[in-house]
Amino acid sequence: MWILKIHRTAAKEEEDDDSDEETWKPCVEGFVKYLVDNQFVFDTIERIVDQSDDVAYAYFRNTGLEQAGGVSKDLEWFSGQGVVIPEPSTPGVSYAKYLEELAERSASLFLSHFYNIYFSHIVGGQVIAKQVSKKILEGRELELYKWDGEAEELLKGVRENLNMLGEVMPESAIYHIPALVQLDTNGQGGLLLKR
Repeated sequence: MWILKIHRTAAKEEEDDDSDEETWKPCVEGFVKYLVDNQFVFDTIERIVDQSDDVAYAYFRNTGLEQAGGVSKDLEWFSGQGVVIPEPSTPGVSYAKYLEELAERSASLFLSHFYNIYFSHIVGGQVIAKQVSKKILEGRELELYKWDGEAEELLKGVRENLNMLGEVMPESAIYHIPALVQLDTNGQGGLLLKR
């Protein structure tokens, strides 16, 4: 799974801070593009969950993991610093459109993406954010990585709801979930790794 690989790499970079200095150099413009795409995806996810009539989505409203507002605050801060905020990129728009189509077809598949996206931001994103903050933001703590409570506990609540929902979902829907991890890696990975 790519996020674990990124997590291990970022953790190693933290340990060997000086040795990898030349291999990874984030820039403000690239990071802002990353934030714009993530805001677009989070806006899409949160809108789908909030507006859907499908009862399955009701369990995933107001989880405390919502991040669109935090990303928006970060982008406002960058704008205030004179950084031009671009439009979402093609991978960001494509992935959001894919999520919309998926949400219409299958709640179980959409919710697998939902969980994997938040999981990746909690597990690997915080490590990466620390490195970015240290290298280009003078240690500024990003709103994107602040939650209403302990992120791991909030994620645990989502996981418990998914497991509960899995008990009442048709078996055919559940069989798709392992394959989805790879799909999610390919979909969102394009947003994260092409910067």
